[in-house]
Amino acid sequence: MSQQMQSRTARFFDRYSQDFEAIYGNDNRLFDQAVNRLFRQAMVMRYEETLRSCAPIEGCSVLDVGCGPGHYSVALAQRGAARVVGVDFAENMVSLAAARAQRHGVADRCEFAVADFLNHPFNATFDYVVVMGFMDYMREPQRVIERVSQLCTRKAVFSFPVDGGILAWQRKLRYKRRCDLFMYRHEQIHALMTRAGAPFTIKRLSRDFFVTLDASAKPRS
Repeated sequence: MSQQMQSRTARFFDRYSQDFEAIYGNDNRLFDQAVNRLFRQAMVMRYEETLRSCAPIEGCSVLDVGCGPGHYSVALAQRGAARVVGVDFAENMVSLAAARAQRHGVADRCEFAVADFLNHPFNATFDYVVVMGFMDYMREPQRVIERVSQLCTRKAVFSFPVDGGILAWQRKLRYKRRCDLFMYRHEQIHALMTRAGAPFTIKRLSRDFFVTLDASAKPRS
């Protein structure tokens, strides 16, 4: 992701952060419109699927890539994760995530940073890596997948927005002047994940493909 592209995307999500924070609730007018109700439903579906996939979680470590306002990070800490690290390139999102962890009593097990995932020195590996709503904005998806595979020891979960159809067309139109957006077809994801060298599954989940990478089965050097 180029610095210019990252800055554009970060600016958009800094502006969008308060509306995004309300995505799992019912108190924001943005989500009263029909198209945003569909959007919210899809987001909740992948949220619930992620929590089911990150199990067993007790005592484990989690990396939340593109953590946004911290919904996944905090939920996984509440379920028993011993350490959760969240990174996002939008400063306002990271501030919301830290406040959310504090509010829910898990700040001692959550840490958040404004960072470029591809270049940030984590100096650790993680049992689980969560990559939800992140691939939508990545110009180099293969680099992201490879780094996730390097950092993950058990299981990684990704979402990829589905290309094609009225919902994809509508979203492309909305995002045209906001930030760069990348959408995928099943065969593209299959090719990308095959290069990761570990077993994976691709599941259609509303407007997303939900992809699980079994990092525990990848060849060890």
